[in-house]
Amino acid sequence: MKPNVGGIDRILRIVAGIALIAWAFMGGPVWAWIGIVPLATALINFCPLYTLIGFSTSEKKEV
Repeated sequence: MKPNVGGIDRILRIVAGIALIAWAFMGGPVWAWIGIVPLATALINFCPLYTLIGFSTSEKKEV
């Protein structure tokens, strides 16, 4: 898996994921557990959807 999540995208995913999970813990709707997905993709730096659409927010390293 080539990293395709980077920088600000990663930070936003972490914040959104934690916020949704916290909401679920505090009695929010069941669908708020979807926050696990952005949190997981931020932690592993890989988003399968980005691969399908050919998109990346990670920095390109020159060889």
